[in-house]
Amino acid sequence: MMRNLIAAVDLGSNSFRLQVGRIVNDQIYPLDGLKEPVRLAAGLSSDKILDLDAQQRGVVALQRFRERLHDFDAGAVRAVATNTLRVAKNAPQFLIHAEAALGFPIEVIAGREEARLIYVGVAHTLPDPHKQQLVVDIGGGSTEFVIGKSFEPLLLESRYMGCVGYSLRFFPDGRIDKRSMKEAEFAARRELQSIVAAYREAGWEEAVGSSGSAKALTEILEQNGFSRSGITRDGLERFKAELLRAGRIDALDLAGLKGDRLPVILGGFAIMSAIFKEFDIERMVFSEGALRLGVLYDLLGRYHHHDLRDATVNAFVRRYNVDLRQAQQVADTACSLLAQLEPGMADPENLDRRFLCWAALLHEIGISVAHSSYHKHSAYIVANADMPGFSRMDQGRLSRLVLSHRGKLERVSAIDPGNVDWLLIACLRLAVVIHRARDARGTPPITMRREGRGFSVNTPPGWLQKLPLTAAALNEEQRQWGALGRGLYIRSPGVRSPAA
Repeated sequence: MMRNLIAAVDLGSNSFRLQVGRIVNDQIYPLDGLKEPVRLAAGLSSDKILDLDAQQRGVVALQRFRERLHDFDAGAVRAVATNTLRVAKNAPQFLIHAEAALGFPIEVIAGREEARLIYVGVAHTLPDPHKQQLVVDIGGGSTEFVIGKSFEPLLLESRYMGCVGYSLRFFPDGRIDKRSMKEAEFAARRELQSIVAAYREAGWEEAVGSSGSAKALTEILEQNGFSRSGITRDGLERFKAELLRAGRIDALDLAGLKGDRLPVILGGFAIMSAIFKEFDIERMVFSEGALRLGVLYDLLGRYHHHDLRDATVNAFVRRYNVDLRQAQQVADTACSLLAQLEPGMADPENLDRRFLCWAALLHEIGISVAHSSYHKHSAYIVANADMPGFSRMDQGRLSRLVLSHRGKLERVSAIDPGNVDWLLIACLRLAVVIHRARDARGTPPITMRREGRGFSVNTPPGWLQKLPLTAAALNEEQRQWGALGRGLYIRSPGVRSPAA
């Protein structure tokens, strides 16, 4: 880690932002930051295609960030993308160019994972994080809601409504009238109706707003005398009267209303008004902490081996009543085989090795749904469940590994031939075969190495003769790998290896 510096990049629907932080005694002190008003969501068509102009704005912004990050280690930077890139159909194509411009991988995170990271950031800036707080973050394309206490999120939700989308949808020409304002507020209130009851039941001692819309509204209300402190219900009503009096966004002349916020303030205001009414909020304070700070603290946790992903996997093991002894011995054997194939992956902190271990621990969670085709159920759960700490890309990768632990390899044949995941798949499949009897004898002295485009497996003398079911399963493995043009060669004294 360069000089104890870490960095977070937030590819938001309104702005792209970079935050650099310095680690001192397990605390993060924000240093410089950069902001580019990309307004990515404004380039999203009705059929969810991101236009070329918006893509170009994003690439240019990331190229500027790259200059600041040029001497950062790969592990010291985490870039996350939010709602617009969650919903854009051509997001994968854009991300290829975006990652090339930034020079670091970009993770598209799910809405609830975004909410969790927002809360982590906010909680580290609150004077009393032990209070139960409602945290609201109105972004460009979505709005996140969290109830949390003592750094622990209790409720997490994300709704597909944001200041960019609502400004374009309800105030496309900048005209402000009672009808448009009413329609925008009602649309937001409809989005909230399914979550309000649970949040009110949980309760909160303080409401906190984070990110651009909350900051802009706080500054406008305070600087114009609409509110003495923070965002208040009365202050919002006074601001609304001022908006309707102006009639057009470009006719507004208010202290605290900055130029880059002007095109999206109406959508942000309508959503905030709906939130105050549905949640019956009287006052909301603003917090500087948000997604970027949450990403930095999450990154700090990974450095100190407190990776939330481990806790998430362990929680899934408990939730789905996994046979932990079986899962752990499959994981141990798979990781042992990987170390033989690729000694550089023997380090427990190696990320590829960790994915293999996570896949082994989770490969049987689908049995809780049905034993038939359980590997498909397992893969579906991993791909679609909320998994705190994992990005969508992480979950996609983990799901493919879980799916491929048994059955036809052609299901994952689209994986690039040079992808390291083929090594992980080979190790996981072999470990599952070895421990098919579900006994506690541990790993037999089997060795594995690469051979051409495939693998060779050496077993102890007489081992396969004693285990005819295992021998038959290995023969099927040879057939599966051979169908992909990759050999799997079983070397066992006294046993002739079938052609692969």
